[in-house]
Amino acid sequence: MSDKEALEKIDKIFLNIFEEKNLSSLDQILDKYAFDIKLPKQVHDSITNEITWADSINNGRFITLENMKKKDIVDGWMLPKREINNLQDLINIWNSINLITTERIYDSINVSKSDTIYGCENVYRSSDCNGCKSVIYCDSCSQCEFVLASQRSSTCNFCIRTDDSKNCSNSYNVICSNKISNSFFIQDCFNLHECMFCSHIENKRFCIANMQFEKEEYYEIKKAIIQWILNA
Repeated sequence: MSDKEALEKIDKIFLNIFEEKNLSSLDQILDKYAFDIKLPKQVHDSITNEITWADSINNGRFITLENMKKKDIVDGWMLPKREINNLQDLINIWNSINLITTERIYDSINVSKSDTIYGCENVYRSSDCNGCKSVIYCDSCSQCEFVLASQRSSTCNFCIRTDDSKNCSNSYNVICSNKISNSFFIQDCFNLHECMFCSHIENKRFCIANMQFEKEEYYEIKKAIIQWILNA
């Protein structure tokens, strides 16, 4: 997915959650919303020196999945037997072939700057995602669609900063919760709709900081909260 496409997806997410268009660049989005997400890092293929993206950078030597497959077809990865006089000889031989495979993308389309992606479509700078569509700056998400800066969550759509949660929609900053919709700043809750700044409650509507509000006054406060989020 190109930078332009990623911003277009982010626009749709913002419109669904905040009813406002995103006015920030990708770098600004990364700094503001995805600052704590484990994302692939830019490295270089040790064979071709081309830029690639990796989940793990501990080894320091890399090869893209595509280049790994090409080498397997052209040269193979087996080495001729050689004399080994000591442990260092063995380690040196191993280091010559021990490259971390990057951009491991399987059964997916339109994926960029990502690693360990399975059965996904339209993915940007994300890792360890499965069965997702239109996700940006995400880690360990599954069956999510139009999700930004989220991690360890499943079956969520049109969400930003959804962590360790499932079945959420049109929501912002949801942690360890289930069945949350049209809500902001929720933690450890179940089945909330149009709630903000709530924790440890369930089956509620129009609550703010665990207090019940009338529908009209709730929406007036929500307008101010949206502007605070976008302008912070």
